[in-house]
Amino acid sequence: MFSFPGLAQYMTEMDRITDKILHELARDGRISNLELAERVGLSPSACLRRVQDLEKRGVITGYRARFDPVQMGRSFLVYVTVGLSEHTKAAQDDFEQAMSRAAEVTECHNVAGAFEYLLRVEVENLAAYKRFHTDTLGTVPHVRSITSYMVMGTSKDARG
Repeated sequence: MFSFPGLAQYMTEMDRITDKILHELARDGRISNLELAERVGLSPSACLRRVQDLEKRGVITGYRARFDPVQMGRSFLVYVTVGLSEHTKAAQDDFEQAMSRAAEVTECHNVAGAFEYLLRVEVENLAAYKRFHTDTLGTVPHVRSITSYMVMGTSKDARG
């Protein structure tokens, strides 16, 4: 099941129901309130109140559509670590702006550790990744190192 920090003060004796609601919505954000209520064991009105309360409190921040990466021409997934040669705010801002313009980059995380950034890159195939690697990442100032991890298969992906 899911664990959501910050809910402790909100949780009542019905914390398992809240967890079930969040789990079901993460699986299918378009589930009807009637179906959701049946799955979590609440009346439809009680279920709707709880979902609305979770939205109001900012626990649920939105709903998303998921796309088939093959249909979208983005079935080649690569995680990329990037090290910068300068550790200045300006170098980070420049890099982040360049990544925000790169359609291939679906996630860009500034992380602590041996490198500064972790990217999720989705493209059509290896040739498309090579173009991104050379023409985009390879031209961004202050990029010192690039390490690519091609995804061979995915056994779990709980992102909404």
